[in-house]
Amino acid sequence: MNATTEQTSNQAATRELTLARPDDWHLHLRDGAMLQAVLPHSARQFGRAIVMPNLKPPVTTTEQAAAYRQRILAALPAGSRFEPLMTLYLTDNTSADEIRRACDAGFVHGVKLYPAGATTNSDAGVTDLAKCDAALAEMEARGLPLLLHGEVTDAAVDVFDREEAFIERVLIPLRARRPGLKVVFEHITTRQAAQYVSEAGGAPIGATITAHHLLYNRNAIFTGGLRPHYYCLPVLKREVHRQALVAAATSGNPRFFLGTDSAPHAKGLKEHACGCAGCYTALHAVELYAQAFDEAGALDRLEGFASFHGADFYGLPRSAETITLKREAWTVPAEFDAAGTPIVPLGGGEALAWRLG
Repeated sequence: MNATTEQTSNQAATRELTLARPDDWHLHLRDGAMLQAVLPHSARQFGRAIVMPNLKPPVTTTEQAAAYRQRILAALPAGSRFEPLMTLYLTDNTSADEIRRACDAGFVHGVKLYPAGATTNSDAGVTDLAKCDAALAEMEARGLPLLLHGEVTDAAVDVFDREEAFIERVLIPLRARRPGLKVVFEHITTRQAAQYVSEAGGAPIGATITAHHLLYNRNAIFTGGLRPHYYCLPVLKREVHRQALVAAATSGNPRFFLGTDSAPHAKGLKEHACGCAGCYTALHAVELYAQAFDEAGALDRLEGFASFHGADFYGLPRSAETITLKREAWTVPAEFDAAGTPIVPLGGGEALAWRLG
């Protein structure tokens, strides 16, 4: 039996897996009734989450972030110790004073860059990063991370190439100007992004990877017809990119960590002539990641990726709590009710091999 075969055999023999409670370093919770419906899914699995600010209107000030945080805390199930880690939405007008207020508040842990028009509720995003230089300088000085949706919005660039173009056109020049700026390249989807982050030397840069980009390539969107619940932005890519992401996530490199990018959309808005981008994975996120790491023969690397690397990057303590996964087949619900609105989870109706105990 060679080493690879032995490792696979040992993995298959693993019936139960205990991890330090993971954190989700990229999560969409929405607001109002939708927040009430989806928050328990994340709180059941994760100790903390970086909460995205792309509401309508977006969360652009520390005062708005404080109010949103209170709404999240009020919606938590009784007894939950889930901690929302708030972010601000970067605009062309974000000031250095606002960054100082955010840092002094203590509950804001990042500022999100959405190139204008890049994804859901991003119309108020940045049109020219040069307009944000005062805010970025203050973030660099204070160690407040910039969280990047890494795609260009140039209509002349193919949708499958927009992440690679972002690296060349935006990220490399940004980091040359602000080498001390802490950066999270969120939901990376390409071999080029994984390589860029891996080879960044001592620079303060990390990257989140979603479960769906580890498990699926772009064929999933088209197998048997158009499958809108696999449509997300950045879009799923070729198999060579999926394999590169799996290699990065399972490498043990602390620059890579868990970020679901779970995004609830009503079933009718996904199954629509102009369907929304986003995959809902909060219901079964940890099980999805366990499946991806199991298939890669790397269950022993899951805890670092899910529970340690992100906390270390953000300078927060690792969780002292644990969760337990069991190798137990179950079927993901085909849909669930979110305050009268049906939501289809990723892989609804399909089987998973791991179940959160």
